[in-house]
This record gives sequence, C-alpha cells and structure tokens, in this order.
Amino acid sequence: MDPIAPELLMALAGGTAGAAGEQIWTSLRNLIRRRPSDGEPYEESELTALAEAAASAGRATELAEALALRARQDPAFAEALAAWRREAEALEGMRSGAGDVRNVISGGTQGTVVQTGDVHGSINVGG
Repeated sequence: MDPIAPELLMALAGGTAGAAGEQIWTSLRNLIRRRPSDGEPYEESELTALAEAAASAGRATELAEALALRARQDPAFAEALAAWRREAEALEGMRSGAGDVRNVISGGTQGTVVQTGDVHGSINVGG
C-alpha cells in the first residue's frame, strides 16, 4: 500500500475538512487503536504528534509511513485502512480549497471586493 498523502492527513488533522473531516480523523484514531489479532497494541504517537501540529509536513509524513508499515504487517489493518482512505479521499475531492490560492488586488481605488470559496446561492453586496 502506498503511503497516504501527507497533505490529506494535515487537512484532516487541522480541521480544514469541516465536521465530516473531524469524523474521518476520529475514525482513523479508532482504527489505529484497534488491537491486531496477536493482541499487541500499536503506538499512536505519530497521530498525536500531527494532531498537536497539524501544519507539520514532517509529522504528517511520519504518520503516513507508520500507517503504511502497519498495513504491510497486518492484512486486516491494511484492508480497513484502504476503506478509510477511500472515504477520506472522497471527502478531500469534494471540498474546495485543496490547492494553493493567491489573490492580488492592486492599483488604484477598488470598490467592493469579495473573496470566497464555493458559493451555493446568491451573493448580495451593497443594497
């Protein structure tokens, strides 16, 4: 199994994916806490470290690598992680703002400026 994209883990850890993302993050924590058939518990230190510093690409990469390693060692975990990944990536694909955005307003006098993401409905500015 390829490692999960660190950017996806960072978005979920940082709460940028909204309530659905929080649920998916919680389900990952629950998945990690699940004991394998041999009964030895797994560490969740990488998950906790990323939760404490969600913008850390290094911590996200460490978590992705730890998940991939565990998936190679535990087929049942690999199957559950693959299902989790499909759900998380579907959420990531639905939300906007996944890429970098750069807005520049320059020169002269501007009137009303509106900066927004997805809009579902009308926007009324002024009167």
